[in-house]
Amino acid sequence: MRMRIAVIADIHGNILALEAVLADLARRGGADLVVNLGDLVSGPLWPGETAERLQALDWPTVRGNHDRRVATDPLDEMGPSDRFAYDRLTPAQRDWLEALPLTLEIAPTVFAFHARPNHDERYLSEVISEDQLVRAQLPVIENRLRQTDAKYRLLLSGHSHRPDLVRLGDGRILFNPGSVGDPAYRDDNAPAHVSEQGSPMARYGIVELDEAGEVLRVDALAVVYDHEAAARRAEESGRPEWAHALRTGFMPD
Repeated sequence: MRMRIAVIADIHGNILALEAVLADLARRGGADLVVNLGDLVSGPLWPGETAERLQALDWPTVRGNHDRRVATDPLDEMGPSDRFAYDRLTPAQRDWLEALPLTLEIAPTVFAFHARPNHDERYLSEVISEDQLVRAQLPVIENRLRQTDAKYRLLLSGHSHRPDLVRLGDGRILFNPGSVGDPAYRDDNAPAHVSEQGSPMARYGIVELDEAGEVLRVDALAVVYDHEAAARRAEESGRPEWAHALRTGFMPD
């Protein structure tokens, strides 16, 4: 039986972008399954509302690094986006985040995780070059996946916010749909760098599998939504750099 999987990642509390993605998916005929690759709520937008919506949808979901941090980091060590979310989530919502798994087998040939299968915060298909995330060379990516079971023909990963599609040497497909709700960010941890999708549109993807679980088609999609309303929300929350990213898909200089 063929399968049609919608893939979303890195919502970061942007419920306006999430609802636009859901509406677009419905217009395209829906999917047999929707997979959520984590980083659900962290950011100066609508964390509580986003958590409530996602809990009701009850999709297969892996835990992102910011989900873990919102749920478990000491308050005095949290970054501002994580603390904003923490303060607006219920204890039950934080427990839900903490309980999400690091990896999930979505189907016999489909494996999902946030960043790498064995780590929720290390890049998989990217390296840092001149303060920017760029695609790593194929041997680097394959080495990072060397312990992943070869039965998985489709590997789903988020984290970097960069839409990407890589065919590995053995024919497996690695797909990152990009970020639903946060099109650019700056990471000041050494080596400091930025990730920029280059537009304010909400990103997600749809993958079709054949009866044997091999990839037939991958659609990387970008959806227009009211990003100006999201940018105003970020400004009201005291985060002008987020507002700039939401409006442009780039970080301010």
